[in-house]
Amino acid sequence: MPILPLNARRGVIAGGILALALATTALTGIPGYAQDRSTPVAAIARAAGPDFADAAARVGPAVVRVLATEPARATRTAEVPPELRGSPFEELFRRFGQGPQGGERAEGEARPRTGQGSGFVIDAEGFIVTNAHVVGNAAEVKVVLADGRELAAKVVGRDAPTDIALLKVEAGGKLTALAFGDSDAARVGEWVMAMGNPFGLGGTVTAGIISARGRQIGAGPYDDFIQTDASINPGNSGGPLVNAAGAVIGVNTAIVSPSGGNVGIGFAVPSKMVERVVADLRENGRVDRGWLGVSLQPLDAELAGALKAGSAKGVLVSAVEPRGPAAAAGLAAGDVVTALNGAAIASPRDLATAIGAVRPGHAVTLAWRRDGEAKEARITLGQHPASREAARVAEAKGSSLGLSLAETHDGGARVAAVEPGSAAASRGIRAGDVIRKAGGRDVASPADVAEAVATARAAGQEAIALQVERAAGQGAGQGAGQGAGQKRFIAVPLRAA
Repeated sequence: MPILPLNARRGVIAGGILALALATTALTGIPGYAQDRSTPVAAIARAAGPDFADAAARVGPAVVRVLATEPARATRTAEVPPELRGSPFEELFRRFGQGPQGGERAEGEARPRTGQGSGFVIDAEGFIVTNAHVVGNAAEVKVVLADGRELAAKVVGRDAPTDIALLKVEAGGKLTALAFGDSDAARVGEWVMAMGNPFGLGGTVTAGIISARGRQIGAGPYDDFIQTDASINPGNSGGPLVNAAGAVIGVNTAIVSPSGGNVGIGFAVPSKMVERVVADLRENGRVDRGWLGVSLQPLDAELAGALKAGSAKGVLVSAVEPRGPAAAAGLAAGDVVTALNGAAIASPRDLATAIGAVRPGHAVTLAWRRDGEAKEARITLGQHPASREAARVAEAKGSSLGLSLAETHDGGARVAAVEPGSAAASRGIRAGDVIRKAGGRDVASPADVAEAVATARAAGQEAIALQVERAAGQGAGQGAGQGAGQKRFIAVPLRAA
């Protein structure tokens, strides 16, 4: 079964909503049965069950629709989204969704792609949580509030490992915000409600129960999902999963489905994890995670016996980074980690999650076994390679190009991120592009781009010429080479800061 993110890219049904007319018949007596009109019909007692009306009324005003527009790219044919294939909406999409002749476009024609998902306000000042995959590397992000207002949104930060992103809008006043609940206290069988924007239909409420906790679905090292059978579909990505009291206990993220539609197996990022990630994004624009420098694998009784580990409890160290914190502390491949700061470690996910929750530079106490002998050490964690790269990013803030740049192994400056709505985004520059020249000078590092931009601004130039190389397989878009791996010069406006 495929595991699918829930944002409905190109899933908006142009041409309106299909209405199914239900035939009715006259309410007449059933032949052969007498009718006693003097005896009133007793109402059937309503079955006991949850009532989410009050919770929906409180939560609804804080749930938003997120629209993310990617840079224009050339394409030959508009593919029908998986969630629409084989449904009554497939023909509508082919006829109205994209371009002429059943969705086909002329070769080389470039148009922007707009995807959509959901989100919710967590701060009355305009901070909004959604999924990282909803935002992607969009050139422009907009948010549609529950009252219908459409606002430009700034991406404060996104964290791919947990699929969480933080947006900021200026609404000209206070917004209705939701509070995070305690996902650790959520129980299997508890009633929950999902809210969002499935298939672009707008605010929708569905309900179900928590089916399982601590699910691992192969999304990354920090998998710890809440599973629910509340009906969630493409477009629900980033929407809240709330309990009966209206507190957010998760962020809807993915579904398991053979067809792309709901089959009662959905996953949400627990609120405890979301709170930690959002706090870091709000403060630094990124998440800094501790790094131990080991590769791990589960340990079973047979493997424990073969390695003379003494017990199957713990996780096996399969490799150690040569100059990482673990190597400095004396860990080696074949060791079995049993505890971190006194808490037992039963799976690789346990250790990865615990280490990732500690900031670089902080120390932890690690316990492990080697050939059955217990060992322990105090280890100062390093910075996770992904966080280290983000920290090296050189922001060209003075030029207002909207580019975040990182070093490459062969010179040049790789585009790590593009700010939605920025000058660079308007010219089609995308994450993954490499800047080879800036203002006539060769680029060997991000600092060279920053210096070239500063020089051009000081000279009073209205734009700077950047030579951009796009990696093979990324396609061509506005301002990019028309062939894979080609280089092209792009004039990027130097807007005032």
